[in-house]
Amino acid sequence: MIAFIEGKIVRIEDESVLVSVQGVGYEIVCANPYQFQQQMNQHVRIYTYHYVREDAQVLYGFKSREEKELFAKLLNVSGIGPKGALNILSASGVQEIAAAIEREDEKYLTRFPGVGKKTARQMILDLKGKVSNWLDEGTQVTGKGHAAQYEQKEQMMDQALEALMALGYTQREVQKIMPELRKLEAQSVDDYVRKGLSFMMNSK
Repeated sequence: MIAFIEGKIVRIEDESVLVSVQGVGYEIVCANPYQFQQQMNQHVRIYTYHYVREDAQVLYGFKSREEKELFAKLLNVSGIGPKGALNILSASGVQEIAAAIEREDEKYLTRFPGVGKKTARQMILDLKGKVSNWLDEGTQVTGKGHAAQYEQKEQMMDQALEALMALGYTQREVQKIMPELRKLEAQSVDDYVRKGLSFMMNSK
């Protein structure tokens, strides 16, 4: 098992990054390759999951050990493959996903691409109690109030995405910055849009 790779990022593509390590180039598939944009041509450590099957071998990469571990757990859920697991990780953070699983929030989980009610229920059945270690002591996982906060944030994020696309950005361009945008705790849609525009400018 290849636990991580350290080297220089020499190319970033829509689905992967290319890391040069002592003359060898490793293509690493990531949930959001453009999160490494600021580290282009710099020495980085990327945590990796070596996925092997009869017809392919793929290296999946993550910025943190927690992301890698959650990816591995998601692969054990019936109905979720590597692409589906990456889509989930690209749409939200480890803590948010873990909190939704622990509070059995099917509505939140079905917002992820490719996750229907059946898969969301399977995620809860298979992973509840196994992801709680990623929650901070102050993170609430139950109660209507906390669920409502998540729902409100998701609504603002959706509106911000639509606003950015109305300004001329493509859905692919907007999706590149969504993981960073989700880490923010903005107070309004306008705040998310302004920060999104800033991310767009920095990613060019």
